[in-house]
Amino acid sequence: MSIAAYIKVIGRGKDGARPLDAEQSADLLGQILDAQVTDLEVGAFCLAMRIKGETASELHGFVRATHSRCLPLEEASQVAIKGGKGIVLLPSYNGARKLPNLTALLASSLAQRGVNVLVHGPAKDPTRVTTAEVFEQARLPQVSSDHELARAWKAGQPAFMDIADLCAPLAKLLAVRWTIGLRNPGHTVAKLLNPFDAHAAQGVCCVQVVNHTHPEYAHSLTDYLQLAQTHALLMRGTEGEPVADARRQPRFDVFLNGQRHAGLSRAPEEGVLVELPDLPDGNGAAGTAAYLTDVMRGSKPLPASIAAQADCLVESLNTFAAPEAVA
Repeated sequence: MSIAAYIKVIGRGKDGARPLDAEQSADLLGQILDAQVTDLEVGAFCLAMRIKGETASELHGFVRATHSRCLPLEEASQVAIKGGKGIVLLPSYNGARKLPNLTALLASSLAQRGVNVLVHGPAKDPTRVTTAEVFEQARLPQVSSDHELARAWKAGQPAFMDIADLCAPLAKLLAVRWTIGLRNPGHTVAKLLNPFDAHAAQGVCCVQVVNHTHPEYAHSLTDYLQLAQTHALLMRGTEGEPVADARRQPRFDVFLNGQRHAGLSRAPEEGVLVELPDLPDGNGAAGTAAYLTDVMRGSKPLPASIAAQADCLVESLNTFAAPEAVA
């Protein structure tokens, strides 16, 4: 089935393009994820959306289409429900370029507090140090199935799942980047993905970290979170990773049911830095994993900004679990 009619709407340039509604967007991305279109059409979609930019309604449709094609996580959901501690989702799609990638450290800190943590993203990136590589070096669970994720959570450990296992069609769309040289809407969708959305009615308590690299994206992501009535912590990531900069705490905006919760949100750290945390030399996976182990054993302190983020997420889960507090 051709998506030419959709491309005609979104592909008229920055000024001439028009937005799609949520239903059209879900149909469009659904056809792409189901490989019902040609490679040429996929390339046209990626370039058109790159120029136009996504609206909140389009993102809502894209995310809905992707959720329905994710790996079912029924067993892991039941572990979270029975444990009563809730779930934190950490989308890890950028990796480390200059700084150490401390997403695994945040995940481990949350797991130590009793939270079920799922990190998802690519296993490898030819230009960055991925969280998967840090997990491997730290001997933390890398899972590929619902059962393996449930087993890791029962053991009180965080888990990493390759996006190719969590949502193979989305992984294929993400890989288009290496052909055309540009990111596409799939990268934004990946950072908004919540594979537990289908289990919300069963009582799954889940908060996802949604991070951005440029301040202007905070506005469009806020619009999406409000429209989708999402439970999330919105923040500027560290090199695009969903973890607070170890040197200075960024702003944390907490959304419950799509509404910003002033009591849970936190202002950014201001002023001149007077002391830098004890961080690993370089950004290699092995050194980062060794540092993570030292922090978890207590021989090195957890950076204050990451501790604040973990506190914020736990408080958000606790508030989310109390409906009268959210209301």
